[in-house]
Amino acid sequence: MGLTNVHGVAGLYRLARREVHGRVLDGKALAADIRQALKESLAASSRPPPGLATVVVGDDPASATYVASKHRACQEVGIASFDRQLPANATQEDLEECLAELAADRRVSGILLQLPLADWLDARAALERIGPDKDVDGLTWRSAGRLATGSPALVPCTPAAIMTILDHYGIEIEGRRAVVVGRSSLVGRPVASLLEQRNATVTVCHSRTRALAHDCQQADILIAAAGKPRLIGPEHVKPGAVVIDVGIHRTEDGLCGDVVLEAVQDKVGAITPVPGGVGPMTIASLLVNTVQAHHQQAAAVAEVGGDRRG
Repeated sequence: MGLTNVHGVAGLYRLARREVHGRVLDGKALAADIRQALKESLAASSRPPPGLATVVVGDDPASATYVASKHRACQEVGIASFDRQLPANATQEDLEECLAELAADRRVSGILLQLPLADWLDARAALERIGPDKDVDGLTWRSAGRLATGSPALVPCTPAAIMTILDHYGIEIEGRRAVVVGRSSLVGRPVASLLEQRNATVTVCHSRTRALAHDCQQADILIAAAGKPRLIGPEHVKPGAVVIDVGIHRTEDGLCGDVVLEAVQDKVGAITPVPGGVGPMTIASLLVNTVQAHHQQAAAVAEVGGDRRG
């Protein structure tokens, strides 16, 4: 099988390219491969480990569960983790002071602010206290600007996950028509930019798109990231298209995505399942971004006069 670099950490290690099995792009299996490669790489290093800090405001159970899964993933591969819990009544000053402290802490390679925040907190101002060198979620203005202009940047985790899935399963991007359903700054806009930079012809659709099914039917690669359960059905999908389902929704019938999987699976060329597709790869991409940030910071320290991290 061919070998491809892990997205974002080129040259650090290589993974065997996975083959599409039964039209399913198995994100869970690929994420396990990446975690194992990270674990082996970090275990072989004599340097201090990378560190990921999460900041959570309040006690929302869903946020707590999601953040806990990130800390477990860090522990599994050998990344140090730091959990900062702020009370629900935290002020903007409290939040920004916490982020500034983590930004100055050399044990911390990456910082993740759990969103959304309470209405009285300014998420944009808070994110800008992180700085692009530790912005492992790729959400600061500077990170977004670098990505949009094709400059080196830490890529938001879900778009990075999507591109890694396409690459590792050998999905051709150059010259293909890609349609992205959703224009959020977290997924839709950055993945559209990444696809365009890889020479795909990209169309971005959204809630005001008048002929959504028609536009989606033009796609060789269809990215469903609208955040609406079971929005995309067989009438939206071109025969043989590759479909990446970013959505994950809890319903009375269990988890589902933005795509009606059972209705399109015999029509597509390949598709990511929900669960087990983009979700596990998003966390794997967070780990990769943390390691990448760690290496970049170490290189910057060495460049200005030697590594003094201890």
